[in-house]
Amino acid sequence: MRTCLRGRLWRTVRTFGASAGEEGIYDGPSPRVAQLADEIAGLSLLEASDLAELLKKKLKLDDAPPMMGFGGPAMAGMPAMASPGSGDAKPEEAKEEKAAFDVRLESFEAANKIKIIKEVRAVTELGLKEAKELVEKTPTVIKAGMIKEEAEALKKKLEELGGKIVLE
Repeated sequence: MRTCLRGRLWRTVRTFGASAGEEGIYDGPSPRVAQLADEIAGLSLLEASDLAELLKKKLKLDDAPPMMGFGGPAMAGMPAMASPGSGDAKPEEAKEEKAAFDVRLESFEAANKIKIIKEVRAVTELGLKEAKELVEKTPTVIKAGMIKEEAEALKKKLEELGGKIVLE
């Protein structure tokens, strides 16, 4: 191992591919790899797609999407995109049932404003002033990210009090 100065940081670097006794400093990709990268970057989308298919065949890779693509952990929860050749997917199968719902107060009866504010205050754990401001800026989301049963129960309760509720 050798230490080298890059910028202001000292770091220890071991060259990949060096045998047990050989050590060195990694100075970036080889000229051949850099040339390949330039050529690939210059391809059109159609040519890049053809290249990807050819590499899949040559390397004997399956068409399964990677677990974590370019997006990393932030993209892991997003649904996988369909490949261009998979036109047989049905829209009914693609729809997943929502797991989290937002309860939106669209309007309410003026006579029941105080009851609505009290219920919103109880559900959101807001203070009286904050709950009143939330109700007064209707239409607004009262509570976000609720499971279906809780959202429906809150919707029923607020509708009984005279509010018009929408689950999103």
